[in-house]
Amino acid sequence: MDLHTWLAFLAASCLIAVSPGSGAVLSMSHGLNYGVRKTGATILGLQLGLLLVLVIAGAGVGSLLLASETAFGVVKVLGACYLIWVGLSQWRAGAAAPQQAQGEDGSGTWQRRCLTGFLTNATNPKSIVFMVAVLPQFLTPARPLWTQLLVLAATSVAVDVVVMHGYAAGASQLRRFLQSARALRMQNRVFGGLLMAVGAGLFFVRRSAQSV
Repeated sequence: MDLHTWLAFLAASCLIAVSPGSGAVLSMSHGLNYGVRKTGATILGLQLGLLLVLVIAGAGVGSLLLASETAFGVVKVLGACYLIWVGLSQWRAGAAAPQQAQGEDGSGTWQRRCLTGFLTNATNPKSIVFMVAVLPQFLTPARPLWTQLLVLAATSVAVDVVVMHGYAAGASQLRRFLQSARALRMQNRVFGGLLMAVGAGLFFVRRSAQSV
């Protein structure tokens, strides 16, 4: 892969990562509720989901998915419903911290956070549409496909890890100011509402790459 091609993809990855989306909202929500260290599990899940989307787009499966109205509709509805469910759960937590609302004792919760992050990215049809439209622009047909995908995937993940940790760290700085019952209720409703809004927005994602 040429250096100028990689630099162009690096710039595109930075723009994609910093743009507000479900991953950013989830990272801020978990950073605020759990702190940066525990949000690492969430970010790990987000990257696993991102890798899956990159493989789907790079292998051409994404194009087939976009060509099938039924398959795309299923992914879209599943992704939208999942985000709405996560947001509703946080909204209903009220003044309780998420781990208290779910009856967690603090042990083994990293698996749940990791799974939440993975499903958030893996079931996001907007990511699939975007990657199918963008990724081929940085691939050279004359060179090995999987070698190029490995470089692009490593770049995307590295950028996203840094950005998501930035979102989580920024939100975590507010924790000490949001410990009252009223503040906890407000933060749960704000982030719960944002996640539900992002989920609802997925219902309007179309198969056309121009709609992203």
